[in-house]
Amino acid sequence: MRPVEPQVPGVEESREAPERSRHWGHTLGVILFVIVCFEVGIFLLAFPWTDQWNGNSVANMFPWLRNYWSSSYFRGALSGLGVLNIYISMGELMRLRRPGPPPADPLPPADKLKASTL
Repeated sequence: MRPVEPQVPGVEESREAPERSRHWGHTLGVILFVIVCFEVGIFLLAFPWTDQWNGNSVANMFPWLRNYWSSSYFRGALSGLGVLNIYISMGELMRLRRPGPPPADPLPPADKLKASTL
């Protein structure tokens, strides 16, 4: 058996989840995430198709991977990851633009207030 908690007259418990408002730190973090994700996406989308791709240090470090490194399929896969990064950044930007919940009213309505018997 569980002990019964005493009920205080005039106090109504709210079982609803508390409303959250956006904090400026959260907004700044999302904006930084969007910027970084978008820049990485542009880089992955464009860099594999430039002339510098075959001459970079990673390609020269592993000569036995040169066939895979210069493959159009591998370059296309990296470009696909770039498109995915751009898509994620745009999705986060749209999620940030959605209106948040209205600010919570600090006082309950007058009809919900009850006189205390204490």
